[in-house]
Amino acid sequence: MTAAVGQPVTPAPASAQPVAEYGTGLQVTRVTRTADGRYEWWHGPGADRAGPLTAPLVPYVPRGACLATARPAGDGLAHLADGPYSAAAWLRDARPQARLLVAHALAAAGAALRALHTADAPTTDVPPVLARLRSFVEGRDPQEPEPAAVRRLREHVVRAWGTARLERLRAWSAELAAPGETVLVHGFASLGALVPPLHRGPVALLTGEDLGAGRPELDLGWLLGDLAELAWAVPVFGDGGQGPDLPGVLLDAYGPGADRELAARAAVLRIALHMRDFAAYRGWSDELIDYTAFIADLIDEEGRRAVPGGATP
Repeated sequence: MTAAVGQPVTPAPASAQPVAEYGTGLQVTRVTRTADGRYEWWHGPGADRAGPLTAPLVPYVPRGACLATARPAGDGLAHLADGPYSAAAWLRDARPQARLLVAHALAAAGAALRALHTADAPTTDVPPVLARLRSFVEGRDPQEPEPAAVRRLREHVVRAWGTARLERLRAWSAELAAPGETVLVHGFASLGALVPPLHRGPVALLTGEDLGAGRPELDLGWLLGDLAELAWAVPVFGDGGQGPDLPGVLLDAYGPGADRELAARAAVLRIALHMRDFAAYRGWSDELIDYTAFIADLIDEEGRRAVPGGATP
């Protein structure tokens, strides 16, 4: 159930020659090589989602900021990138070079997010991820009818976490959308949306329909949460203390001004939402019980292990 992983979906027509296909009930992803040697990343609606994906309005940001914006393609959105694998996939490769490649991508993402956060925001809407998480925490899931696995998961977390932990998650999500303190945020700056080049070319941060108004720490926390989840869940992620400190690379590239305590809390929200979405779009798994215990520890420590110098996993 680790970050940004989906199940295989029905193959595309042979003429498309997909490099990779995967998906969940929320979204499917298809990667195909283009005639000029680049890669098209197509995102479309999953079986449990009503309606097509819509193209976002992305304001101008400085050149080199690596935001790969989308164009409509069928009932989905297509992005161009110079690699067929996400940073999440590369971090399952035990070779030191893979970790260095991801460090380079995270540095580019930090700079891109900094540029995005200084752009004029064309929306005041809360990012969909926060709306989805708050609905789950408050027991009013937006899916109709509510998936049985989500209902079972929420009953379990109420017992395992108690109302105090749930209230902390609700308060943190509200803090990340506090009026008067928001900027334009990516909304889903995950390792699955971060694509390093395979050989040469710019890093791509796939920017889709999740744009919204939030605290900048939301975007930082989403990437930090992915890194913390992988460090806990995937054995090959660890490097024995060798190689770059990936959370530190991201935060250093972003630069000063970010509230690291708030970013750490956002990291917890990222993992909690991933757990909820797994139940909603993949169904029940006993692995969710392990996630519940892991997230309880993260709530208690306010996500400090996700930031440099924080608690050790």
